[in-house]
Amino acid sequence: MSIASYRRVRSSAETPRHTEYRLIGEITAEMIEAWDSGARGAALMPALHRNREMWGVFGLVCGATGNALPLELRGQIISLCLWVDRFTSDVISGREPIESLLVINRTMLEGLAPQARVAA
Repeated sequence: MSIASYRRVRSSAETPRHTEYRLIGEITAEMIEAWDSGARGAALMPALHRNREMWGVFGLVCGATGNALPLELRGQIISLCLWVDRFTSDVISGREPIESLLVINRTMLEGLAPQARVAA
């Protein structure tokens, strides 16, 4: 099976929730790998840029007309998006470590995890 065929099958079988879970997991792993390899400041930019982009998209989707999430949850996600954007600049400048960004992503992963739906 070609890579394009695999992607088509995966995208048709995944729920949006699973896609978000997979994306956050991939980006978080990239951030951890970069940090563990000794990257600091601007050297973290590739992983931090993907994370910032992802959160930016979450914010846009939450602000869109017709979004089915509860208004309060949408507001909380948008607030997180704004915080991630600002805090990422602090990590790049070396004023802050990456850990708080990882905590936010891991918290989102816990909430999106398949077992979290069963327990909820």
